[in-house]
Amino acid sequence: MTALTETHRTAAPSARFANLIPATVAWARDAVANTLPPLVALAILVGVWQLLCMGAGASLPAPSKVVTDTWELISNPFFDHGGTDKGLFWHLAASLKRVAVGFSLAAVAGVLLGVLIGQSSLAYRGLDPIFQVLRTVPPLAWLPISLAAFRNADPSAIFVIFITAVWPIILNTAVGIRQIPQDYRNVARVIRLSGPEYFFKIMLPATVPYMFTGLKIGIGLSWLAIVAAEMLIGGVGIGFFIWDAWNSSLMSEIILALVYVGVVGFLLDRLIGFIAGRISGPKARS
Repeated sequence: MTALTETHRTAAPSARFANLIPATVAWARDAVANTLPPLVALAILVGVWQLLCMGAGASLPAPSKVVTDTWELISNPFFDHGGTDKGLFWHLAASLKRVAVGFSLAAVAGVLLGVLIGQSSLAYRGLDPIFQVLRTVPPLAWLPISLAAFRNADPSAIFVIFITAVWPIILNTAVGIRQIPQDYRNVARVIRLSGPEYFFKIMLPATVPYMFTGLKIGIGLSWLAIVAAEMLIGGVGIGFFIWDAWNSSLMSEIILALVYVGVVGFLLDRLIGFIAGRISGPKARS
């Protein structure tokens, strides 16, 4: 009996180790399949860019020159010499702070208004035409209005973010509410669910995928809007950094800032997708 027990104890770790190998191989294969194509595409793009811009008369700097010209910004993004003379980290942080405030306000207002026009046919008929007109106004067209109203750069930029991001959140949330099957509503009436119970047990789970679609669109539009707005309002921010570099004819710094803008926008999109996946599963990620 003792010998059999010892044999079983010895064999168990070996079996677990044997099962771990195929799982590790499968994970490595998936990782390579997911990361290799974009890396190859990026290498080709950078290579073509290098070939096209390495000549003396090229109008844009080659990747190698961009790295050489901006190495101080790349290696030390945290410097702060006062005023607007700051590293890229501080410019990005200022822009992200404005986006966080404006987008949060847009998310709250957008969800509430989306629920309202999704639930009420009267509100839908009254407000939807107004929303459809206002959402076609370009984001920067709101900037003079916001500057006149707030008389300050920061709240003006936050308002532009808010007014840009709120429309897809409203419309997608409303679509999700209106797509709730009538059977669900009938069951809620039969079992006499209260308003909060109906919201949390039926409305919210059914609407989350649509809601997060609007939030993903909204966060992308917010990031686009703040970069454009900061070019006009000045101050610390990645948009102002790009405009200031243009005025100083520093093309390498502009290209570096654009890379940072793209990476941050990608991470913001993935962050919303991750939160959606944690709340409602894979369906909301798509």
